[in-house]
Amino acid sequence: MDSHDFDHEAHMEQAIDCAREAAARGDEPYGSVLVRDDEVVMHARNAVVTENDLRAHPELTLAKRAAAERDDASELVMYTSTEPCPMCSGGIAIAGLDAVVYSVSGERAAELRGGSPLLPSTEVFARGSDVEVVPDVLQEEGEMVHREHW
Repeated sequence: MDSHDFDHEAHMEQAIDCAREAAARGDEPYGSVLVRDDEVVMHARNAVVTENDLRAHPELTLAKRAAAERDDASELVMYTSTEPCPMCSGGIAIAGLDAVVYSVSGERAAELRGGSPLLPSTEVFARGSDVEVVPDVLQEEGEMVHREHW
């Protein structure tokens, strides 16, 4: 199945739910799911605070798991509540995921939390990977999670 035919909104709702769960337990509001053939195969929530590990971003966690546990990483699409940071984008590219679909851009998330934007994921992916990016799916819903947290 072509990822363009996936139910982007349903999968993004799950990623946003993961972000809400992360925030509710004291972590920052980020969540992600991995999808193959329009079915969720893995999910993760931000755990930087609860695991005391600055690498515990959901995007990097899922990229690492996809690379280590699956032989179909190139057929996986990541849905994530917020555009991946440069560290996570690098992990996604190295893992060889097919695409990333996000709700809130990194630039907009930085505005909402009162910080400076990081390097956009598209610039990381443009440096030698074929990761497709689909932005702004359920953007208002994703922004609400940030507004509630910050």
